[in-house]
Amino acid sequence: MHAVADPSPLHARLQRWSARWPGLALAAAVAAAAMLAERLPALQALGMGALTLAIVFGIVLGNSVFPKVAARSGAGVDFAKGMLLRAGIVLYGFRVTFQDIAGVGVEGVLIAATMVGSVFGLAVLLGTRVFKLDRETAMLIGAGSAICGAAAVMATEPVVRAQAHKVSVAVATVVVFGTAGMFLYPWLYPHLGLGEHAFGVYAGSTIHEVAQVVVAGGAVGDVAGSAAVIEKMLRVMLLAPFLLLLSSRLSRDAGAGSGKTGIVVPWFAVLFVAVAGFNSLQLLPAAAVDALVQIDTVLLAMAMAALGLRTHVGAIRQAGFKPLLLASALFVFLLVGGYAVNVGIGALFGSTV
Repeated sequence: MHAVADPSPLHARLQRWSARWPGLALAAAVAAAAMLAERLPALQALGMGALTLAIVFGIVLGNSVFPKVAARSGAGVDFAKGMLLRAGIVLYGFRVTFQDIAGVGVEGVLIAATMVGSVFGLAVLLGTRVFKLDRETAMLIGAGSAICGAAAVMATEPVVRAQAHKVSVAVATVVVFGTAGMFLYPWLYPHLGLGEHAFGVYAGSTIHEVAQVVVAGGAVGDVAGSAAVIEKMLRVMLLAPFLLLLSSRLSRDAGAGSGKTGIVVPWFAVLFVAVAGFNSLQLLPAAAVDALVQIDTVLLAMAMAALGLRTHVGAIRQAGFKPLLLASALFVFLLVGGYAVNVGIGALFGSTV
């Protein structure tokens, strides 16, 4: 009797991909629906982008249709919210360039760094000590509020290794308070005593999502809109060093109890910086960069859809109001504390408001 030979590595790889296709197709379909829906004028007015809609659509399907097909499509869905997410974060680097720094100068860099560090630190402090949240949820909400909304939440998830429902809760807080800020900031503009450029920097350094920054800055004027987007891109560029520092800190904390102190490097964050650096050289035609940005949007939308498919409403309901309370406290700090930081650092550099 002959022993059955083990399948070849190529055969095993083909089997894995065969198992992933149903789930990948489902995530792609949800992402496509989200990207089409974001073109609706009503959703554009609300600043609801493809990423936000993808997770909403995913949650709806995840609590209705998906459980019936999870056995066949689960492998592909998990691949989408893991590997495709990392690929999407890497390609996100094509949205920024190092030349963006020149648009707002050292002052803008200091404002962005101060806001990212203070908001995230406050989130962990208030979240764990005041609102008694688990550290993962507090970190995810803090990352979304401090850096770039849903994309930052998704990028932080592999580092903190949070459960799907915690990520969904954090994304929900970004949607709620980022949308509120998008409408509130233009209304406050006449009462802030800031010029258009200074207001743009203020908005870009304190509003959650890129799309929300575009709407808020553009509502005031072209100068404000341009400054807001550039400042926001600086916060996006801080995502990579933030993830590296966070990974280092978490590794040290884990090693303190086990005797191990190895640092887990989030390579997708390093590659994000490398891609941004390459993009700064402007070697690719604008059309090619636009195409890569579109591909990136598809990958991130698929990852968000997959996350939604794996999210159970019961788990979100169990989280209660504490995440919203933390996010609301951070929103107040962004609004008031962010204004103080902008004015204070502006005064140090002799900027005119």
